[in-house]
Amino acid sequence: MSDNNIQQNVLIIGAGLCGALLALRLAQRGYNVTVYEMRPDLRKVEIAAGRSINLAFSDRGNKAMKLVGIEDKVKALCIPMNGRMLHDRNGETMMSNYSGRNHEYINSISRGGLNALLLDEAEKHKNVKIHFNKKCESVDFEKTTALFKDTLSNEEFVEDADTIFATDGAGSAMRKSYFLSRKFLFSFSQHYLTHGYKELSILPDEKGGYKTYKNALHIWPRGDFMVIALPNLDGSFTVTLFLSYDEGIYNFNNLTTPEIVTEFFQKEFPDALELMPNLVNDFFENPTAPLGTVKCSPWHYKGNTLLMGDAAHAIVPFYGQGMNASFEDVVELDAILDEYEGNWETVFTEYQKTRKKDTDAIADLAIDNFHEMKDHVANPIFQEKRKIEMMLEKEFPNDYSSKYSLVTFNEQIGYREAMLKGRAQDKAILNMLANGTISATDDSRAILNNVIKETQAILEDDKIAGL
Repeated sequence: MSDNNIQQNVLIIGAGLCGALLALRLAQRGYNVTVYEMRPDLRKVEIAAGRSINLAFSDRGNKAMKLVGIEDKVKALCIPMNGRMLHDRNGETMMSNYSGRNHEYINSISRGGLNALLLDEAEKHKNVKIHFNKKCESVDFEKTTALFKDTLSNEEFVEDADTIFATDGAGSAMRKSYFLSRKFLFSFSQHYLTHGYKELSILPDEKGGYKTYKNALHIWPRGDFMVIALPNLDGSFTVTLFLSYDEGIYNFNNLTTPEIVTEFFQKEFPDALELMPNLVNDFFENPTAPLGTVKCSPWHYKGNTLLMGDAAHAIVPFYGQGMNASFEDVVELDAILDEYEGNWETVFTEYQKTRKKDTDAIADLAIDNFHEMKDHVANPIFQEKRKIEMMLEKEFPNDYSSKYSLVTFNEQIGYREAMLKGRAQDKAILNMLANGTISATDDSRAILNNVIKETQAILEDDKIAGL
């Protein structure tokens, strides 16, 4: 650790999950860190309803918690989810595990609880100052200054720093400044799904217990739309409805009365409706929000400024990797600081070089998984594929990992590598099931050999085709 960074003043815009973790890690490395957050301190006020109350936390995110030394504190906030509990229209359920290896599972965690913990841990360092109710209006990335407005007094002020990190989410003010400046070639894309989402809830029973199975991510897949539910520590579940804005018999634009909303749930999700006497109230209280993917480049301007987390790469929530990817950003940046600390420009250039291909990959995977969750999970050939994958993971834990496992539980490989290998495997198994080359009743070693051989062939073809 060089002594010169003690004088380095770092400004972080946004004290959400990524910003709070980044502040903690840079403080541990000896930087002077100032954080400005637009919203009030979430440790003192209630978080507004409708903004994912809980998130899926898995191995890539945990890698970051190990790095900053708070793994055990985070574990206390987690509820393990071993698989997807699928609910059909008749209320029948089927558990589909995430992995054939028992030690691999994901966790439901409270966004607010985790964010509060990270803020508390960051503030234990005397070289960290966090200010709330300060909205970033714009960033002058050539002068390394940022213009803020105090949301309580409406006063404006300018802050300067040696370097500025923007972790201010999908609507990032700094990214907007890059975009509007036209001082360098900045590429930006924003794609919305035709579907939006609305948050609902299953409240605890009279005794404060869970009304349905606690250790699963519940899914009601219905082809063009779905409902999911994740458990909370207080016995409740956060429920999310993913539905088209304007297509289909029922959509967000025509669910306008309590009667229609109830009829929709009665018809499509009767067993969920039984657990949700509060449905109509939640439905009309909570906002409907869009689902989008943001990609942009470059993430940095010289050594002055850097976009991280959702500000650089917002993704849709269907792989449960948005928070995990943002946390992994901090781990990746930290590894590059080990090598090039003292030269921000090199650090930022190297960071984007290694990281961008992986965040592009998880963005694409999340959209794949949207179709998988709402539709394919209920498809018989897909279910047979999952059966085979579970068997291979169970019997050959060191030789086989499904695409889901590669992405979620193999934090030592990048998202892009996980995507390429995982997609090739999926294609191999589905092709062989379709032509009858393999079936779930075959000898497991023979299936494994076939899958490995066919996957290799697909990867070779993809390489030749330049994919």
